[in-house]
Amino acid sequence: MKAEDPVTMIRGIGPKTAKILEKAGIITAGDLLGYYPRTYCSYPEPVSIADRSHDEQEEGAYLVTLTTSAARAGASLTVLSLRDGSAFVQAVWMHDPYIVRNLHIGSEYVFYGKILQKRGRRCIYHPTVFTPAEYQELRGSLQPVYPLTAGLSQKFLRKSMKQLLAGMDLQADSLTSEVRKKYALAEKNFALRQIHFPEDPESLRLARKRLVFDEFFDFCLQMAFLRRENEESVSHYFIDCAAGVDDFIKSLPYQLTGAQMRVWGEIAADLRDDRPMNRLVQGDVGSGKTILAALAMLDTALSGYQSALMAPTEVLARQHYEKLAPMLEPFGVRCLLLTGSMTASQKREAYKALEKGEADIAIGTQALFQKKALYENLALIVTDEQHRFGVHQREALAMKAGDTPHMLVMSATPIPRTLAIIVYGDLDISVVDEIPAGRPRIKSCVIGEQKRMAAFHFLLKEVQSGHQAYVVCPMVEDSPQVDAQNVQDYTEKLRRAMPSGLRIEYIHGKMKSMEKNDIMDRFYHGQIDILVSTTVIEVGVDCPNATVMMIENSERFGLAQLHQLRGRVGRGRAQSYCIFLCGKQSEQIQQRLSVMMTAKDGFEIARADLALRGPGEFFGTRQSGSLDFTIGDVFSDSEILVQASRAVHELLQQDPGLGLPEHALLREKLTRKIPDGQIIL
Repeated sequence: MKAEDPVTMIRGIGPKTAKILEKAGIITAGDLLGYYPRTYCSYPEPVSIADRSHDEQEEGAYLVTLTTSAARAGASLTVLSLRDGSAFVQAVWMHDPYIVRNLHIGSEYVFYGKILQKRGRRCIYHPTVFTPAEYQELRGSLQPVYPLTAGLSQKFLRKSMKQLLAGMDLQADSLTSEVRKKYALAEKNFALRQIHFPEDPESLRLARKRLVFDEFFDFCLQMAFLRRENEESVSHYFIDCAAGVDDFIKSLPYQLTGAQMRVWGEIAADLRDDRPMNRLVQGDVGSGKTILAALAMLDTALSGYQSALMAPTEVLARQHYEKLAPMLEPFGVRCLLLTGSMTASQKREAYKALEKGEADIAIGTQALFQKKALYENLALIVTDEQHRFGVHQREALAMKAGDTPHMLVMSATPIPRTLAIIVYGDLDISVVDEIPAGRPRIKSCVIGEQKRMAAFHFLLKEVQSGHQAYVVCPMVEDSPQVDAQNVQDYTEKLRRAMPSGLRIEYIHGKMKSMEKNDIMDRFYHGQIDILVSTTVIEVGVDCPNATVMMIENSERFGLAQLHQLRGRVGRGRAQSYCIFLCGKQSEQIQQRLSVMMTAKDGFEIARADLALRGPGEFFGTRQSGSLDFTIGDVFSDSEILVQASRAVHELLQQDPGLGLPEHALLREKLTRKIPDGQIIL
């Protein structure tokens, strides 16, 4: 079987199952082979239910007797009653009514999963069920645990993966034996087999290291050739209206920081160069990156060309427009807004203005680059980190521009500079390492459940004084599997607990765009006092009147994400506060969160997080804002990332065009189309 063969060639996978697999991104045999486990299970000796502590992080095996047939609590819930001597427990599944069809009352089974005490009941949620004989065969081995979607089970995926590996053609290794030896890398086929069914922990370590190295190596190789392509490009847009930009800077009601002026000098030099700009402006939350984008777009407009600024959300696009248009229009610069929720007639008018050159700056979402969006002379594209462009996306934009446009990427993702140079290998890097004067530092604290009421009283005091507050919860709605706060129940509790006059609303990512836009607009204009939210506000609006950020179950978030959330407050001149509420207390949690109290900026937090997690951690919590690789992680695998980058540099010194026979597979990889959206920052 070859990698490009459809999954239906695997025994037991028919058209119906193939559709379920497609929802998980699995279409071909190669896709299934690359569907790596999220963790592994060693299947310990079964223990008594009565002896098990109810630690949410602890999974166990239980030899139990099925005492009742399935009880259906609504269409989505299936419940079984189990007995272990005198102890009882309920097994609960959501959206899986067929799980019980082969189970019989009075028979013994081994149930594997986590037992939680919730609402007075002892429950094991979504357990894996084995006969005693099946379980005994697994004892002592490392078994893969795959990410699941509705309709898939661990048993099915393991069985299908074994069949695939048994019938899969051996893959030629794209790395030479010299490279493998120098960086202590396993052979590719060994790695692919051991990542799914490792013989022992050491085999697993070697397999994962090889696959992470491959992922980083391919990425760094692509970036190296993209940089080479950038350096060979010629810019047809010479932009130089320094006098007009200087007048604009003098008109600002505040003084730009030294860091902003330094970075603006780097951007201006790029715009005047004979090759297209490809620059990343990396700056902490609130460091003033948007005004640098405004300077670049003003310079471009005054030189007779168009710019496009793409934001990750409609709310943020609208705020950029409302902020920048009044600032730039007195200098003769015409701005327009273009988002997906605009009416068809509004879009037609916007498209017409762009094509005829009646607008100098277009601000919006991905609607800016739809087929209907044609520009008269697009010379500069400013994009948020959420929309990092791949090679073919840039080619499409260049076609819209007529020639390769200048590219400016804005990023608040705190990546240490050593790693950033590798990760953003195709871009020149500028760092805005200074916060504008006049903004008080956000005061932060970490508290446990015992101080919850004091935190609520403080939040109420701030709101009653005329300010606004965010409360972030990790969940959208209640889940029987997770003991964590959810926005819907939390909002109702807050409405009952707070004075009746307060305006309390919630927002989450599952809501429709128009509804989210309306809520964020009302919060921005002071019509909502407390906004309960998931992390959907992480890339949100700047609301200067919001002074309190309370984060529930803060131990569930990565440090970089906590820092981004904290950055939603402190946008004005009033003193702002961030309260990290912990649902669990441990020395490790306290150590992690204490970084949020002492670090001066996001880059220091990133370095500390890297040190805490360590390069050897297999399955650490992914940081929001990290590069979304399939198996590698920029932070926890930083050592492998540096090695892969070094290996690419050595390779290209030896064979710049990958023309040697031993590099044929690498050359073939590189010439394949790089999937759009492969890189998500």
